[in-house]
Amino acid sequence: MNLKKFGTKTTRSHAITYGLVVLAFIFVQILDGTGTLTSSLRGQLVPICAYVVMAISLNLTVGILGELSLGHAGFMSLGAFSGVIISIALQERVASEPLRLLAALLIGAVIAGIFGFVVGVPALRLRGDYLAIVTLAFGEIIKNVINTLHVGIGPNGLRVSMTDQAALNLGEEGTVIIQGPMGAVGISKLATFTAGFILILVTLFIVLNLIYSRSGRAIMAVRDNRIAAESVGISITRYKLTAFIISAALAGAAGALYALNYSTVVARKFDFNTSILVLVFVVLGGIGNIRGSIIAAIVLTILPELLRAFNDYRMLIYAVILILVMLTSNNDQLRHLLGRITGVVRHGSKKRPNGEGATHV
Repeated sequence: MNLKKFGTKTTRSHAITYGLVVLAFIFVQILDGTGTLTSSLRGQLVPICAYVVMAISLNLTVGILGELSLGHAGFMSLGAFSGVIISIALQERVASEPLRLLAALLIGAVIAGIFGFVVGVPALRLRGDYLAIVTLAFGEIIKNVINTLHVGIGPNGLRVSMTDQAALNLGEEGTVIIQGPMGAVGISKLATFTAGFILILVTLFIVLNLIYSRSGRAIMAVRDNRIAAESVGISITRYKLTAFIISAALAGAAGALYALNYSTVVARKFDFNTSILVLVFVVLGGIGNIRGSIIAAIVLTILPELLRAFNDYRMLIYAVILILVMLTSNNDQLRHLLGRITGVVRHGSKKRPNGEGATHV
């Protein structure tokens, strides 16, 4: 293979991906400036950016690493609530909203990355459907823990309770941040479309450079043939964990961006359905196709709003469109993945006859 040509082709492909994102940003700004953009679509801009980052990060796990994760919304929720806590805690100390938003994104990414490591160390020793079940359980555990969590900030700093709000003992000067099932309240809306656009570019830079690096080639080697990769000295656990942690950290940053776009956010927003929604973005955009994930996340988020004129039938039309896309794709790998998801959700995992459960994407 001519490495020079490969590098040129890769650079050109990256430039096209970045260029499409920049053109989309400029196009939306023009529509917004001319008043063409409706208020409902304007309100969807930040969530679209968050979902795009989620789709790219999950594609790193599903498409590049080749493992099925059904708990990606759990990492998103960790980033969301930790980002909210940091943004409120810094209100009196940091006047600049962009700096508070940056701090929230970074902390959200770090917290989600730490939990990605904690979950990944034992979970990534499993293969195939077993890993999917563990990540599914992790997402549900996080949601239920946050539903019982009460967090506030007072003169003595952050206070946390798993019982009720009164146990925080904040006094009159304290501020309650998370109120159990009611979620986080009193959030300052720091997230902007520009911040979301920058986060997408940063995510693309991290993921694309990882894929085409030495580590990325090792990760794909593990995906394609685990035994052959291990036989040439590639550390299976190390590279799988690297991809999983980066994916979790990016999901955490997306969660912080998403949460800081609303005045209130609840844990049930980040349930199993959200994980499946992001997985749909990855599947319909093309497993391992970063550019396709971006397009799918944008189109499938906007589509319900565009069909609002057909209020009684819009979700039916949305479902029909998804089915048609699935049928026209005619992809054996796609059908295999959907079959695995159905098996995990309905019946749990069944051990393969040969003992292997690695996903080949």
